[in-house]
Amino acid sequence: MRASALFLTLVATATLAAAEPPSMDTLRAKLEAAMQDAHAVQRAEPAPAKPRRAAPAKPQPAPNKPAAAHDAPHWSYQGEGAPEHWAELSPEFALCATGQRQSPIDIRGGVTVDLEPIAFDYRPTGFSVLDNGHTVQVNVGSGNRLTISGKRYELLQFHFHRPSEERIDGRQFEMVAHLVHKSDEGRLAVVAVLLQEGSVQPLIQQVWNALPLETGMAQPAPGSINLTHLLPEDRRYYTYMGSLTTPPCSEGVLWMVLKQPVTLTAAQIAVFSHLYPMNARPVQPQSGRLIKGNAE
Repeated sequence: MRASALFLTLVATATLAAAEPPSMDTLRAKLEAAMQDAHAVQRAEPAPAKPRRAAPAKPQPAPNKPAAAHDAPHWSYQGEGAPEHWAELSPEFALCATGQRQSPIDIRGGVTVDLEPIAFDYRPTGFSVLDNGHTVQVNVGSGNRLTISGKRYELLQFHFHRPSEERIDGRQFEMVAHLVHKSDEGRLAVVAVLLQEGSVQPLIQQVWNALPLETGMAQPAPGSINLTHLLPEDRRYYTYMGSLTTPPCSEGVLWMVLKQPVTLTAAQIAVFSHLYPMNARPVQPQSGRLIKGNAE
């Protein structure tokens, strides 16, 4: 467009020059005028459009991924998640296979000594009941503790297994309650209360009455419980060093297994069996551990 406009201007100038021979001053003035006209045309001509930069693409939301079925490795008491496979489920569970102080054990071959009494300091407390997918667990309020060997342990929770995980001279009981305590230093102490069929157990009935309808949801219970009512009258016991009986099978746990069983009815056993027909880890090797017990 610029070249054509300049060409037309020069042609017009040449045509005028042919018609009447101009003077040099006239030609110079006409040439300058023609150049000014050409520049005016050039300025009036729109500049070529710059290519439009593409707008950055808006980030698209990632497709929804299905949520993992379990945040933690799924362990259980049978099938692929059974106790013999616990150590394969996670590196954190390695002690379940390699530990040398594992629980439960068949309590036999220990030594008879005069053990100091366990100083239980239990009192009425509020509680909630949780079906955690492995057992029925009862979370209790603060202020319940025991003292042994000069160390105080706070009661955190208690839960149940069927049948009993512990055995005494090969004998297994209908159920067991594990009362889990923790010291200020983080050490664990577990009291095992053996349960066998017999008369009704009122405290356990309180727990069953408050069973939640959904797994994984703690159900606050009305009223209070006093864990003293779950203990037998005779509180002599066996003691040894062991582990948690569930993953991660952490060791360094002080175990105290009360010798005298507590009774509950067949109907009360059936309530738990309906939820968990079997949730007991098999007995583990003693591995030369010292087991001490009160004289009969």
